[in-house]
Amino acid sequence: AATAGVSRSWIYTQPDLLERIHTLSNGRTSDSSGPAAQRASVASLQRRLELAHDRVRQLTAENEQLRDELAHAYGRLRRPT
Repeated sequence: AATAGVSRSWIYTQPDLLERIHTLSNGRTSDSSGPAAQRASVASLQRRLELAHDRVRQLTAENEQLRDELAHAYGRLRRPT
């Protein structure tokens, strides 16, 4: 998880990825198709990771915007009338 830059909890929400990690850590492959299939799988996992990182960036930006809006709303409420 640390190498990929994701949390362990996120990995546990990805059943296909988790299964692949377990398979690779046990020293056996889940398919007998050979290196081409493995390359496709790695490419697929890399793409999923890129998409997850993009989503995290989007959510981080949205959270920042919402926090700013909330701070402004609290500021308006605290102003004397």
